[in-house]
Amino acid sequence: MKKGKLFFAVLYVLWLALFVVVPIALLLFQSLTSESGQLTLNNFVSYFSSGTYLRMTFNSIFYAFLITLITLVISYPTAYLLSQLKNRQFWLLLVILPTWINLLLKTYAFIGLLSRDGTANSFIGLFGISPQQLLFTDSSFVLVSSYIEIPFMILPIFNALNEIDRDLVQASRDLGANSWQTLWRLIIPLSMPGVKSGVQSVFIPSLSLFMITRLIGGNRVITLGTAIEELFLTTQNWHMGSTIGVILIIAMVATMVITRERKKSVLRRGGK
Repeated sequence: MKKGKLFFAVLYVLWLALFVVVPIALLLFQSLTSESGQLTLNNFVSYFSSGTYLRMTFNSIFYAFLITLITLVISYPTAYLLSQLKNRQFWLLLVILPTWINLLLKTYAFIGLLSRDGTANSFIGLFGISPQQLLFTDSSFVLVSSYIEIPFMILPIFNALNEIDRDLVQASRDLGANSWQTLWRLIIPLSMPGVKSGVQSVFIPSLSLFMITRLIGGNRVITLGTAIEELFLTTQNWHMGSTIGVILIIAMVATMVITRERKKSVLRRGGK
């Protein structure tokens, strides 16, 4: 048994080293070197002194926050409703099913829906409204991104809600709390771990979106993910692309730290 565990532990460490540690190390090395291979901080200086890159950073954070907020507002009531249903696992499966479809296929489906000759314009045309420019707008980008990310917000919230002891809810009702008080003072606080996990699952990927910005936003929405794609594939400036990649990693780690569970503080409150 020990040999078997050691074998799998070695495999895991090798996988972690090859596909996590080494790529991050290469990214960091590229960001700290010039084209001649000398160590330098000029890439970071150029990034923080460039209004264009700072604007991209603001756009990335703003859109990631907006997408996360929209998905949270939609997902929490949905997850709560699902947790109250009799066949909740079946309905949850229907919510998760879209994640099994390739992201590119879903994006192209929205192109067909939102184009000037698409389904959406055909529908509003029934009311005498002329075709609108729905595609290649900020709104369409946020709409499609939110739709794609919603299942990743619903699932952790649903799991957190599903784990709440029903006896606690019943005890709250027995003690005279109405439905709103039970929801606000009991259910929402107990489901916060799921909310935080959902925020991580949505906000972090949304920081580096690039394919949806191209196909749906039509390059009107420029984010750090778009900049990395451009620097690596078009301008071949791998050093600046790596610099932005490192900054994105730092932003993702910061998000995880901010939304992490603070068990110690809970224990202290319990002790008091």
